[in-house]
Amino acid sequence: MTNNIVITGANRGIGFAMSKIFSQQGHSVYALCRNSSDKLNKLASQSANVHVITDVDVATDGGIAAMTSSLKGLNIDILICNAGILRDEQLGNINIETIREQFEVNAIAPLRIVDALSRQFKPGSKVAMITSRMGSIADNGSGGRYGYRMSKAALNAAAMSLSKDLQGKNVAVGIFHPGYVQTDMVNNSGDISADESAGKLVNLILELTMEETGVFKHSNGQVLPW
Repeated sequence: MTNNIVITGANRGIGFAMSKIFSQQGHSVYALCRNSSDKLNKLASQSANVHVITDVDVATDGGIAAMTSSLKGLNIDILICNAGILRDEQLGNINIETIREQFEVNAIAPLRIVDALSRQFKPGSKVAMITSRMGSIADNGSGGRYGYRMSKAALNAAAMSLSKDLQGKNVAVGIFHPGYVQTDMVNNSGDISADESAGKLVNLILELTMEETGVFKHSNGQVLPW
């Protein structure tokens, strides 16, 4: 079965890796990003089923408008909210602006995206939120990273509400931690490659059912604490 798959933050890292895997499986991929990248352009040139949509800054009104205009009329089978940012605030060095910035991108933007595109879902569609176990309150063993932890906890809360609100439409919501991934976000210091993480996420998303809507999972399949 061929799916229409929309992925935000698709120009690099996990978003690009998922775009590549889904396209290789024959799905139609709508790769959203602020600016494309050489590797995403190359993938699109080699795969007729990869559609690159730029100027989508998910934290702005203009970006959301560009997204909705470009995807108008598309029946969306899978929506993956992957775009995110990481900043570093520590006690004694709190930057309120970077905390606000992370809330806008990591928590508010995914909710806006789902709200804007929800009328294009059909029974059996899926929404995947790429979050982080750093948004888990129970799992916080090191403190710090205030904006990132808080924004990802807020994203998890939004995803849980979405799982309830979309249940009547038979749309499942998956909440996924990708692992500590070697991406630009962490200066490539992770312990799992973007390709490996993306492969695991793709499998989890394709296998997602209504029975597991609203479940918070690690890419390895482990159910994570809230």
